[in-house]
Amino acid sequence: MTYLKLEVTMEKSVVLVIGFWLLLLGNGVQSHRQDKKHQSLPRDQPYRTGYHFQPPKNWMNDPNGPMYYKGVYHLFYQYNPYAAVWGNITWAHSISYDLVNWINLDIALSPGDPFDINGCWSGSTTFLSGEKPVILYTGSDTMNRQVQNLAEPKNLSDPLLREWVKSSHNPLMSPVDGIDPKNFRDPTTAWQGPDGLWRVLVGNEMDGHGRALLYRSQDFITWSQSKEPIHSSTRTGMWECPDFYPVSIDGKNGVETSSLDKFTKQVLKASFDNSDHYVLGNYTAVTDNFLVDTDFLDNGSDLRYDYGNFYASKTFFDSGKKRRILWGWILESDNTTDDVKKGWSGLQSIPRTILLSKTGKQLIQWPLEEIEKQRIIKVSFENKELKGGSVLEVSGITASQADVEVSFSLSSLKEAELMDPSWVDPKLLCSQKTASVRSNVGPFGILVLASKDLTEQTAIFFRVFRSKDKYVVLMCSDQSRSSVEEGPQKTIYGAFIDIDPLNEKISLRSLIDHSIVESFGGEGRACITARVYPKLAIDNQAYLYAFNNGTLDVNIPTLNAWSMKNAQIVSSTKRRKPNLN
Repeated sequence: MTYLKLEVTMEKSVVLVIGFWLLLLGNGVQSHRQDKKHQSLPRDQPYRTGYHFQPPKNWMNDPNGPMYYKGVYHLFYQYNPYAAVWGNITWAHSISYDLVNWINLDIALSPGDPFDINGCWSGSTTFLSGEKPVILYTGSDTMNRQVQNLAEPKNLSDPLLREWVKSSHNPLMSPVDGIDPKNFRDPTTAWQGPDGLWRVLVGNEMDGHGRALLYRSQDFITWSQSKEPIHSSTRTGMWECPDFYPVSIDGKNGVETSSLDKFTKQVLKASFDNSDHYVLGNYTAVTDNFLVDTDFLDNGSDLRYDYGNFYASKTFFDSGKKRRILWGWILESDNTTDDVKKGWSGLQSIPRTILLSKTGKQLIQWPLEEIEKQRIIKVSFENKELKGGSVLEVSGITASQADVEVSFSLSSLKEAELMDPSWVDPKLLCSQKTASVRSNVGPFGILVLASKDLTEQTAIFFRVFRSKDKYVVLMCSDQSRSSVEEGPQKTIYGAFIDIDPLNEKISLRSLIDHSIVESFGGEGRACITARVYPKLAIDNQAYLYAFNNGTLDVNIPTLNAWSMKNAQIVSSTKRRKPNLN
């Protein structure tokens, strides 16, 4: 039997927003709404998001130095204040109480000194003793060398940390002893070892191989390079935006970066080949020895945060809620001409919590719980049978700005397609077996940002294959029919998920926001993010469907879908004293 439910959730964030504005006014800040009618952007903006973070206009890329300080979340990010293309890179600065609604403050760091005249590039924040936050960032100096610099808050009593001062000691770390000056960037959050020394990693490439260089310091000013990198790989090129942090083996809470708890695994993340890859291992703080379980790209291993459009990510430890949170840059998939025309480029992902899986073999990611406050109208049904070759419309919500959770169960897998041993690349397999290619068990899933006649559609779906001793679940995000326009990239993404479909349901959650779809398969065991630019399926002309293009029937035990309200994103300017002359 099918149960259809329609619910409306009342807005509960009014008090929070008013409180935030009062805090700003009390700290000498004037706020200005950044809704569509107040932006200095073209009027037609079908791809501008409703609940993802993005600045009012211009270029944005890497998230930098996210942190939680005195009850306020801070996000810095790479930003061009003058155009929707890369260049003139600064550290923009925004603050929030809930990681959903944001205030854009004045730029925190701008190029202008010899050590960063050509750009204030990516970096991280670290809390020194006394809970003093500091920034380590890469500067491009007068000779276009990449050097590592320090900045400190001008006024620690200001909870908004609106002003930052560059250290007179800059640069702290320079490319010497054979380090390539054009491949020496993106310092991590520093951590303190049992000897009291601070450690930090800097991304590097040597002889075509990726490395994470290790530096130590007693005072956070004078740094010495370790003889050996903390890790390197002959299988990869330059490691951008490295990240190094512990995760709890019991998987219940996040872990502070300098934790010496022995019941942890260590994560090393490196951005390369347009993806964020990670390895798990054991870190010995006394010797700074990091022993990986399985190295980058070894023996078919391909652990990634996200198998789609997701790069240059950064995590931080949220001390308020004892969790580790991940941010990632979602770049555009159209072209520069389109970016200039629409007046902006780049999004940030919905922040995700990170935990170690129960098996200890991978990370689990999930959208942070605060995003659920954006849910308003809800549609749900239970125990729905999807016949082979059928499509079911999910109506009653705003399909262009939605949150969808659905699970699938399979009564029989005996007739699943046999897995060819050569099918080791999930992205290639998804490209060969798109949503329109039928098999016995799959494809089944959802069609998002679809036009009424399905001319346009983005398909997030699963297939199940049978191998000698187990079943293999493939998750795909198929953008091949996402737009009737020829210009945008329509890459198809894929990932294998560690699921036993005989004994557990196959679950999917997708966050849909006009031009971005973030999908979480197997309760966060695989994530795929896509950018799409439909021409027909925009705003109220976008539709949502569940589908089964396999020959065997599939059951939907539960499907819940919500319309999502807009996040409140406002800009502020510091209140000036009147000129009385």
